[in-house]
Amino acid sequence: MYINTTGLVLREAPYRESSKILTVLTSTHGKITVAARGARRRGSRIAAAAQPLMLSEMTLFVHRDRYTLTEAQPVELFPGLTHDLARYSLGAYFAELLEAVADEDVPNPELLSFGLNALYLLSEGKRDMRLVKAVFELRIMLISGYAPSLAACARCGEPANDPVLLLDEGALSCLRCKKPGEAYEKLCEGSLEAMRFVLDAAPRRVFSFRLQEPALRRFSAACEAYAMHQLGRRFKTLEYYKSVSEGIAADGAKTPPEKGKKPEDTDKNPAP
Repeated sequence: MYINTTGLVLREAPYRESSKILTVLTSTHGKITVAARGARRRGSRIAAAAQPLMLSEMTLFVHRDRYTLTEAQPVELFPGLTHDLARYSLGAYFAELLEAVADEDVPNPELLSFGLNALYLLSEGKRDMRLVKAVFELRIMLISGYAPSLAACARCGEPANDPVLLLDEGALSCLRCKKPGEAYEKLCEGSLEAMRFVLDAAPRRVFSFRLQEPALRRFSAACEAYAMHQLGRRFKTLEYYKSVSEGIAADGAKTPPEKGKKPEDTDKNPAP
């Protein structure tokens, strides 16, 4: 039996001499494992579509619950990711998160739609990557059924004073109401309102806000910590993204040598 579907490649793995095994998030069948025979061979008709972070129209042959890619036409290449290592590495992290929360052979159009929206914004390069990352992490928790409760302090029932996010309970608390030893992330008024917006906004508006420091820093830290805590695992792509971002930041912070001086002269200590 043949089926036609739209799929986003989340991950690839080499298989035999010239093939690949793909993890694909589809519009009709959820997350599936697909054999892409000959995809590593030069001149293969399916090679372009069998790449991570590629959205394609796919024709799949289904036999005994196994999927084989027979034809594919790329739909979206996300060009802004391929020319920017930091953005590509963040996109790879998004793909790993999608793979972690998606269920095998269970359609979830909302999850695919949200993932594509995030990748489009990341590719465009018009939004702060920290904001896009944090919104993605929190909203994907909502879609997956792990949304935190942020209406009021879970302990006293009042509006949270010195708000913190309890990572185990997925609940808001006053700092004074938090029990000793509980894992938490500190929030502020701006970061708390941003989290509430992300959880309540319509899908098309979820990225439509801006946040300044220090609220952005706390928002980003809380969303990442909550997602990692709830999923109970580490993500290699997140670690790689951070190493790339830190390297870019370090390069940008380097001060160019003064005019007329050699680069090595700027590192010498002044004479006593």
